[in-house]
Amino acid sequence: QVQLVESGGGLVQAGGSLRLSCAASGRSFSQLTMGWFRQTPGQEREFVGGISRVGGRTSYADAVKGRFTISRDVAKNTVYLQMDSLKPEDTAVYYCAADSGGLLVLTPEAYDYWGQGTQVTVSS
Repeated sequence: QVQLVESGGGLVQAGGSLRLSCAASGRSFSQLTMGWFRQTPGQEREFVGGISRVGGRTSYADAVKGRFTISRDVAKNTVYLQMDSLKPEDTAVYYCAADSGGLLVLTPEAYDYWGQGTQVTVSS
C-alpha cells in the first residue's frame, strides 16, 4: 500500500510561484510513476504533469508547459511540482497520484493511489 501526502498549496497572486510536495510512503519512487492532477468544482480531474518510473521522463499538459516543472528526490521519496507564472485559471485542488506502471499515463483511471489534495488559489 502506498500513502501520499501533499503539501504546499495556498493563496498566491497572479504571476507568483508555489511549490507543491508529495511525500510517499509504503513503496520507493523507483517503483512508481507519479502524476499530478487538478480539479475544479464540477469539472473532471485533469492531468497536469507527471514523471515516469522508467527513465524519469516528464510530460506536461499544454496549459502548464513552460511554467510548471516536476522533479523528484528519491532519497526523500518526494515529488515536487514547481509552479511559476501562476494564472487565476490554475486555481484548483491539486492531487498527486502514483501508479506502479513503467510509463506515464495521462488518465486518472490508471493511477492506483491518490493523495488528499491541496488547494491552490491564484488571485488576479
